[in-house]
Amino acid sequence: MYEAQTFEEILTRMLDSVPNDVDKREGSIIYDALSPAAAELAQAYIEMDSNINLFFTDSSSGDYLEKRALDYGLIRDPATQAQRKGLFFSSPGVLFDIPIASRFSIDSQNYTVTERISLGTFILECESFGVIGNQDYGSMLPLDYISGLVDVQLADVIVPGEESENDDAFRQRILLHARFPSASGNKSDYINWSLEVPGVGGAQVVPLAYGPGTVGITIVDSDAKPASIQLIADVQNYISPVTGDGKAPILSGVTVVTAIGVAVDVTSAIVLVSGYTLLQVKATFETAVIAYLKSIAFAADPTVKYTRIGSLLSETLGVQDYSGLLINGGVANVSVIAGRVAVKGTVTLT
Repeated sequence: MYEAQTFEEILTRMLDSVPNDVDKREGSIIYDALSPAAAELAQAYIEMDSNINLFFTDSSSGDYLEKRALDYGLIRDPATQAQRKGLFFSSPGVLFDIPIASRFSIDSQNYTVTERISLGTFILECESFGVIGNQDYGSMLPLDYISGLVDVQLADVIVPGEESENDDAFRQRILLHARFPSASGNKSDYINWSLEVPGVGGAQVVPLAYGPGTVGITIVDSDAKPASIQLIADVQNYISPVTGDGKAPILSGVTVVTAIGVAVDVTSAIVLVSGYTLLQVKATFETAVIAYLKSIAFAADPTVKYTRIGSLLSETLGVQDYSGLLINGGVANVSVIAGRVAVKGTVTLT
């Protein structure tokens, strides 16, 4: 089996091949002549070690990971644009229709109207790619004059914008595809098809959910939160539209629904480290809680652990100590059953 060689090992082996009647001490002619070659060979071994890791999915990265994925017919998911709900008013409380393709701006981000939902309610697509399109809410300014329009409000995230798939997420998708291969409409197929739809962050599949020949799919968005009506429709149309032209086998009764959110409320008293404010600590802790809940969405064990929340709080910068930690009013784990997903509720730190 291949083993990397250090500079010292290579140099020692080279010197051993030199006759003993030649001066081989450090600083000798032969020593100085062989040392640079040994250093170059050691560097070559280091590079070979790195290159070998690039051949395997679990240790590859970047362009090499994309080449490994091509063996399975997979490509890295590109960044996508957020789709948002916009409300348009001609006077306070009076909704107002506007032309499709109208453009609006909020905090340096531009949005384009793409589809009418109902009177004065439209879908807007962020012109920038990535999660930045999910962040802003509130009043928008028109980039072109629209007669009669007096107010525009950027509201719900319909389909979250996503960054380009990072190496860790891409690697997990490749391994999932390799370890649970498709087989003409098996459970893994429905999971993989769901994850191919932009904005989907996870999927659960229940065979025979509504009787023979039926499949139930429960999804969450890319933030591991309940999916919007539009995202549900996108997955439904991709896998099993009314026309029967989707990914699912013909005559499969596929029903796509969103996971139900289970709010996780956290309350605790804390002792602050000098120099930190309560607002700073609360923001940092909430970010950690969101990341934790996202990591356990649709996991084999999606239970929200009381001790894990406590660990997150104690590890938060600015927290010296804490007491009286409650999760949903108690000191126990929060169970999350199939079809549900834990989401951050109210965080109260005093």
